[in-house]
Amino acid sequence: MRLVAYDTEVVDLTEKMTDLVDLLFGVQLGGGNDTPRALSYCQGLIRRPQDTILILISDLYEGELSEQMIKRAAAIVSAGTRMLTLLTLSDNGAPGYDHDNAAKFAALGIPSFACTPDQFPDLMAAAIQGDDLQQFAARMQSK
Repeated sequence: MRLVAYDTEVVDLTEKMTDLVDLLFGVQLGGGNDTPRALSYCQGLIRRPQDTILILISDLYEGELSEQMIKRAAAIVSAGTRMLTLLTLSDNGAPGYDHDNAAKFAALGIPSFACTPDQFPDLMAAAIQGDDLQQFAARMQSK
């Protein structure tokens, strides 16, 4: 398992993982955004695509780099990696994200979720077991 964070730079936090949920929901970097660079870095780490789940935590607002982000994500999933997006949440728990890019990701088979820290372990279990993540999302919304 690896953990990579990014803004305009990519930071590999793998060695700092003790409590994954705390680290995932607590990491903050500076401003800026370069998702294509982060995806490229992660793509270079993937050795067995069919055994890999890549989780992108993002609001999917990428501006002029959106097309590059979509192309990089398409290359990752076409190689056999399962990918999903955890949408960023506001302090009141509402997701704020680029709906157009989320739709483009969905067309590639990359679902996007608004997921609280409490729901994250169940989401990961579903992803690891190969469950249909769209059905998982529907079940989570009905709770």
